[in-house]
Formats: sequence, structure tokens, C-alpha cells
Amino acid sequence: QVQLVESGGGWAQPGGSLRLNCATSGDIRVIYWLGWYRQAPGKEREPVANTNNAGTMHYADSVKDRFTMSRDNAKNTVSLQMNSLTPEDTAVYFCKLTALHDGKVSDFWGQGTQVTVSL
Repeated sequence: QVQLVESGGGWAQPGGSLRLNCATSGDIRVIYWLGWYRQAPGKEREPVANTNNAGTMHYADSVKDRFTMSRDNAKNTVSLQMNSLTPEDTAVYFCKLTALHDGKVSDFWGQGTQVTVSL
């Protein structure tokens, strides 16, 4: 069984910072994609930042130059440093893993962590 556990969400003022962490566990043979999505109230879930097996980082235009993702390959963890937060960043943030598990490539999601940016 594969599990993803996010931590680090919470509240920040506009212009503030938060750091999210995602820990993975289970029988993960090959990681193809690992990263973050978010879903704001009334909106579709959208990609925020993702990294592939080659280590290439992809960021949504809305977070470029503000968010930085880092990955620990030895521990299969990923973090998201979020700076210069705005109210538009308020959402539930999900960690997503695409990996080879039990002989097939599957997507796995964490339970999500709330990020709220307000005065």
C-alpha cells in the first residue's frame, strides 16, 4: 500500500510564507511524477509544481518565482516552499505521486492540507 502524508499547511498573511511537506511510504518501485496540486473553493484541482524522474521541475505560471519545490530522492519526500503568498493561493494543497506499484503505474494522492492566506 502506498501512502502520502502532507504537513505544514496553515494560515499566513499576504506576503508571508509557508512550507509544505509530503512524505511517501509503501512499496514504490519507480517514481514517474511527484508534486503538488491545489483546489480552491468552487474551482477545479490544478497542478502547482511537479518533478519527474529526470529531476526536471515544472511550475504553474501563477506560482513561478514565488514557490520552490525540493525533493529528497533517498527519502522519497517532496517539499514546497511558498513565498510572497497572496489570497489567491488559498486552497487545499494535495501531494500527488505517479509511480510503479504492484506491477502497474498508478496515481496516489495525499489527504490534502489547507492553506489560507488572509489579513
